[in-house]
Amino acid sequence: MTDAEDRKPQSDEARNAFLPPSGVAAPADNESSTTSEFALPDGLAVPRTGPESETTSEFALPDGLDVAPHPQHEPEGSAFSTPRTYSARQATFTPPTGVPLVRLTKDVPWQDRMRTMLRMPVTERPAPEPVQRHDDSGPAVPRVLDLSLRIGELLLAGGEGAEDVEAAMFAVCRSYGLDRCEPNVTFTLLAVSYQPSLVDDPVTASRTVRRRSPDYTRLAAVYQLVDDISDDETQVTLEEAYRRLAEIRRNRHPYPGWALTLASGLLAGSASVLVGGGLLVFVAAAVGAMLGDRLAWLCAGRGLPEFYQFTVAATPPAAIGVALTLAHADVKASAVITGGLFALLPGRALVAGVQDGLTGFYITASARLLEVLYFFVGIVIGVLTVLYFGVQLGANLVPDAALGGSDPPQPVLQIAASLGLSLAFSVLLQQERATVLMVTLNGGVAWVVYGAMHYTGDISPVASTAVAAGVVGLFGQLMARYRFASALPYTTAAIGPLLPGSATYFGLLGIAQNEVNRGLTSLTKAVALAMAIAIGVNLGSEISRLFLRIGSAEKRRAAKRTRGF
Repeated sequence: MTDAEDRKPQSDEARNAFLPPSGVAAPADNESSTTSEFALPDGLAVPRTGPESETTSEFALPDGLDVAPHPQHEPEGSAFSTPRTYSARQATFTPPTGVPLVRLTKDVPWQDRMRTMLRMPVTERPAPEPVQRHDDSGPAVPRVLDLSLRIGELLLAGGEGAEDVEAAMFAVCRSYGLDRCEPNVTFTLLAVSYQPSLVDDPVTASRTVRRRSPDYTRLAAVYQLVDDISDDETQVTLEEAYRRLAEIRRNRHPYPGWALTLASGLLAGSASVLVGGGLLVFVAAAVGAMLGDRLAWLCAGRGLPEFYQFTVAATPPAAIGVALTLAHADVKASAVITGGLFALLPGRALVAGVQDGLTGFYITASARLLEVLYFFVGIVIGVLTVLYFGVQLGANLVPDAALGGSDPPQPVLQIAASLGLSLAFSVLLQQERATVLMVTLNGGVAWVVYGAMHYTGDISPVASTAVAAGVVGLFGQLMARYRFASALPYTTAAIGPLLPGSATYFGLLGIAQNEVNRGLTSLTKAVALAMAIAIGVNLGSEISRLFLRIGSAEKRRAAKRTRGF
């Protein structure tokens, strides 16, 4: 190459970005100074890790990059072994390995946790829980409030107590990040208010309950939905919660109409056996109750209020009892009429009303008890009308004839009748099929306790009824905590054998025969038995909560109630 060519400026292609700058000596080798752009600069030494060539795969990890080792796979086992992620709390049925251990002092259901929060002012509640299940813009306040109101409406319409309805509404709001909210429940009105801060305007929504239906299957489904919403691991979105709520509302009742009619007949027949009736009395009471049930359905289809439905439904059993007396049949007409009254006494509304009063919801309790009074007056009018005409026709109805007084008690037969009565009552309340067996056994235990105290121990019927109802409430709460569900399906049907049917009948009969003082005495006894049932159920529920550990000191202070003065 000549000197002129050396002085000629090189083209851009001839230059290389990796050539050493002027003043830096080029490597002394026979190769061309033009190198690849992937070559390592001088001075950057990469130590060799072995005798292999430095040329490695592009999928190899660079040196110095630490990668966590892969977790070891679980050892292969049987398909019937319990999975590693199994949780007994999520189990619906008993697992094949045995009964899951439920610690009542630690696994506190959402009802008790939310009820604890509601018993303290907003400013004294514990720190808000982490906000869940909403987008970056924050929780949709109107939709969360509407969801809580719809859930509360189904619970209140199903017969749930006001305190538990407020706890469910608060659980929904708190799970979606609305911590500063205040639900309010009355007999027909639901309201919830949310205030973002002390200086922001509150957002309030309300909803009215128009119709009530004792469907405990729907009640259990709503409880499961609230439990999933309040669970941190489930992560139920608003859209999914609305979808599940719509499915719950669309679900049909688990039992058809003819099954409910047969259940009312079984309830009346079993109740007549409890008070000393035989086979003919069982059949007569069952027929009268089924006729009354069909007449009540007919009145409901014509749009008549429940007051008239109860009045019409009370007439067929009383008419059959009077007809058997006029025919001089060797049966206990009083047992037939008493069995028909058992199928009509509003035990569910009575227990709910007394429970609301004991928990401090006096407006709702007054409305529920007034509803019970109206139902009772309707039953009184229907039975008194038939008894009055029966007495005028010469029916020999003796108020002093105690039911089953001359016959020795038959424990086996009465326990079987109490089991049948609880079974029929659970079907009338539209309970889940999985809970029918447990509530039937609970009703049998209640009658065993009552019979042991009253017939064997010669204790007053009011005290015996209160203790038996307390056992029902205690067992119902324990079973509800085992299933993480509502306690109503386990307690309401179990109190059926304890309802004051005979005292109600003798009180009405005394009034029909112008024995007003005797009749009022029997009716007072019926009221005392009804209050003993309601207070006993509530007391048993509260006793079960004594074994629950609330948690921190703030929550323990929040669980305290006011002293009332």
